Amino acid sequence: MANIRATMDKIADPRRFEAAVEDKSDLYLYVIGIIVIVTAVSVFHVWSRVKVMDLNLKVGELRRELKGQEQEQGRLKLEVASLKMPARIETLAKGELGMSLPSEQQVVQVK
Repeated sequence: MANIRATMDKIADPRRFEAAVEDKSDLYLYVIGIIVIVTAVSVFHVWSRVKVMDLNLKVGELRRELKGQEQEQGRLKLEVASLKMPARIETLAKGELGMSLPSEQQVVQVK
């Protein structure tokens, strides 16, 4: 009888085997789910870091362009101021257009 009992202990119980396989498949699904989630989070993190770096490069480029545009605006303001100078306008009027200052008889006051 003891011999039969020892033999029975060595035989695999199909119910225990199926439960062990089912537990392992649940564990595999859980591990695969965790791996998928970690991979998705990692890909999103890398994508967001690349996007941030790209936007930082664009911001730097736009700042350089803005600085250049501000310098151009300053240069143009200076040019406008020099072109509006009354002495320059008078010189052009006398030299190129043959104009002269009006005499007192030519001045008519409008009221």
